[in-house]
Amino acid sequence: MMRKFLLAVTFLALGSVAALAADFNGKWTGQTQGRNGPQTITFNFKVDGTTLTGTITTPRGDTDISNGKIDGDNISFDQVMNFNGNSFTISYKGTIAGDTIKFTRSFPSGPNGDRPPQEFTANRGDAAPAPAPQQ
Repeated sequence: MMRKFLLAVTFLALGSVAALAADFNGKWTGQTQGRNGPQTITFNFKVDGTTLTGTITTPRGDTDISNGKIDGDNISFDQVMNFNGNSFTISYKGTIAGDTIKFTRSFPSGPNGDRPPQEFTANRGDAAPAPAPQQ
């Protein structure tokens, strides 16, 4: 009887941990400050355990997510961009709170020096929050 009780408690505990894991699946929309003003960015996330895949849609088109990882309430992934024959990687890190993800994205060093990291939020679904003020 004690063995069944301990087994039940173990399954309940493991189920509770799984229930506490954040749900990043689906469509998320945000706005970032671009060179020519605000731009909408849409993420379509697919989560399999701790692995994240999906796409990022910007005014330049769709890009696949690479190196995607989920760790509790934290998400990280890369976006490889090609521009005029040059390839560069933008790295994203975020933390979920309900139906909002607070992101920081980091850009590679460029010919004009380093671009500072950019913070923005994304909401679940189609509702894009207002862009962060330009710094």
